[in-house]
Amino acid sequence: MYLDHFGLKEPPFRITPDTDFFFQGANRGATLEALLYAITHDEGIVKVSGEVGSGKTMLCRVLMERLPATVETIYLANPSLSRDEILFAIGDELKLQLEKGQTTRILRALQEHLIRLFGEGRRVVVLIDEAHAMPDETLEEIRLLSNLESNRHKLLQIVLFGQSELDEHLDTAGMRQLRERITQSFHLEPLVRSDIENYIDFRMRAAGYRGPKIFNPRAIKLIASASQGLTRRVNILSDKALLAAYAAGTHAVTQAEAKRAVRDTEFYRTRTSMQRIWIGASALAAGLALGWGTHMLLTAARPSIASGPPPAAASTAAETPARAAKAALPLVSGLSLSASADASALKPSAETSTLAQPLPPGRGELAQRRFAATQEWLKSVPGDRYAIQLAIVNSKELGQLEDFLLRTSRILPVDELFVYSVKIEGQQHYRVAYGSYASPDQAQAAIRGLPPVISAYHPYYRSVDRMRSQNRQ
Repeated sequence: MYLDHFGLKEPPFRITPDTDFFFQGANRGATLEALLYAITHDEGIVKVSGEVGSGKTMLCRVLMERLPATVETIYLANPSLSRDEILFAIGDELKLQLEKGQTTRILRALQEHLIRLFGEGRRVVVLIDEAHAMPDETLEEIRLLSNLESNRHKLLQIVLFGQSELDEHLDTAGMRQLRERITQSFHLEPLVRSDIENYIDFRMRAAGYRGPKIFNPRAIKLIASASQGLTRRVNILSDKALLAAYAAGTHAVTQAEAKRAVRDTEFYRTRTSMQRIWIGASALAAGLALGWGTHMLLTAARPSIASGPPPAAASTAAETPARAAKAALPLVSGLSLSASADASALKPSAETSTLAQPLPPGRGELAQRRFAATQEWLKSVPGDRYAIQLAIVNSKELGQLEDFLLRTSRILPVDELFVYSVKIEGQQHYRVAYGSYASPDQAQAAIRGLPPVISAYHPYYRSVDRMRSQNRQ
């Protein structure tokens, strides 16, 4: 919309990774060079961590382009594959036909193929994006894969890209053996204000701009504060600020345009809302403490009086559905819930081969409807069709699932959203899928056409037959 207004050839602040817009400042270029060296000369696992939106996926894509032709790259964007699925995923990328069987036989077949490639002077590197979402047993399989070697050399180089939670998880006692195999670690720090100024100017010029700097210092300062130095947020805010300047008929982005951009962003509203909630909660806690102290003073001299149980509180779920969603009551008693990006569930085992776990009544109206509709859909749809997997939710916070469905239903047809039950590492989860396609090619084409806000979840396709088998757990 504003391209001609600013003399741009293409949008400068898209949030989907475009390697032509790779910013080498803020230590990103040095990190890339270090990664290239580590992959071609080192023999341990490499780890890259950073906050959401810090540029990990962009770095991963640029790394894939810059690796020498002798290095065969395997990119896995679906980190929560089971330990068997990750072996078959690597085999598929290597165009190797692996037969189902014991893990040791599969590993041996992989090792023999990797030895042949090594003899031809070729190396294989596996890049795993969003590795913080990987199940423990799959991380253990990664450790075993890192052991594959010839007489003198490792056969498989592994690079883990993940959020800061990956660092925390690897510090636990159960991850000690994997942690000891990590020989290089890199962390992408948020950009500081001077970096953000250079970053914005770089992307503007990479998109074709040839004039003086458009963003003035006050606008940069406001964007730096609101974005907290995360490049994805900088992109969103800068794009909105350019749009505001275009709407105002000006060729400069000032503090006024930056303010409009900040007010129009979801993450800023969430941040300020959380700040207000924190302030309110602190005041409430102080009030409760004061009230309790007063109560104790008034009742200290009174004799103790036995009393019966208090009357049951009246249910308000029907009156306040939003509160019910936020309450995050267990979907299945005793389990916890956290939202995650796309993930693949484990294969159903004999000990968990029961009917799909239903959602509890009265919690998450849309989730309830889509879960019930999905059960009927899975009974009738042919197993050789495919659906796009959007997200997976652990079974503790119903609000996460309901919120995701509500937001997604504003973008995609709600009747084509499906919710089904799976188990991962013995815990109940609910997966959200979308659409019905006759072939993998059709599903892949549909994935490419999804809006960026949905693509950010790294969607992938899965056969209905596999969905059906996982749903009966």
